[in-house]
Amino acid sequence: MSSERLSRYYDEHAGALKRELAAELSREDLKALHRKRPAAHFAVALWQFGRMGAAGTLCWRFSDPLVWVPAALVQGLTVFNLTVMLHEVVHRNVFRKPSEIGYRVLGSLYALPTGISASQFTRWHLDHHAGLGSDTQDPKRHRLSPKRNARWLKLLYFTPALFFIYFRAAGAETATYEPALRRRIRIERLAAVVLHAAIAGALWWSGGLGVLARAYLVPVFLVFPVAFAVNRLGQHYAITPGDVAGWSTRMRRSRFWEVVYLWSHYHLEPHDFPGVPF
Repeated sequence: MSSERLSRYYDEHAGALKRELAAELSREDLKALHRKRPAAHFAVALWQFGRMGAAGTLCWRFSDPLVWVPAALVQGLTVFNLTVMLHEVVHRNVFRKPSEIGYRVLGSLYALPTGISASQFTRWHLDHHAGLGSDTQDPKRHRLSPKRNARWLKLLYFTPALFFIYFRAAGAETATYEPALRRRIRIERLAAVVLHAAIAGALWWSGGLGVLARAYLVPVFLVFPVAFAVNRLGQHYAITPGDVAGWSTRMRRSRFWEVVYLWSHYHLEPHDFPGVPF
């Protein structure tokens, strides 16, 4: 199924909502909200990679749980936040002028540490926006959301099983893409596998299983799934099916979650204004 076939579902149902929003916000307000600020974006990126490096160093050097456990938590959350940075790339919310090369480089930079394909995430996420509200045309709802109301199944999303669940869902959706895109996704995934294998091998070689566990296995396979699942709970699980304005979850402002999740807990707003940075 092509993105063209998916791209009308939300628009067909959200016309009245968009007209209401347009009446509430002035043209000047919308222009200010949509202003791209590359310096601010790169400051956030520097913050993320800086704390990833610092947390990784602490995990590598210290075996005291009072040091490495908090550092591993920060490391895992930062890996997740790179998907938020990738989200900004997907919606072209970084540069003031079009820059396909710039966005491709940034997409790879943010995607590789998470192990996902930038091209797959881009198509998946844009189709999610286009098909929001549909049981089948939104790939997140169709492929990724649990189909059984069972606690044990939902809890799996907070465990390393998330990787199997996600890549199985992504694989099923990718099978519907055009051949050229599927080839690009395979190349990007191979690059991610090579990178992660190299990182794991280097950590094992430099410090053995203890360093590998502290600096890589725990942050990626234990912390990341929890960060992913908690963030996802604030997106599309407290919704009003009969009201388009309630197809995403509205979250109250929280300075704490703004810092932890880089403003991504605001998920209702980006569906109506995807061109507004963060």
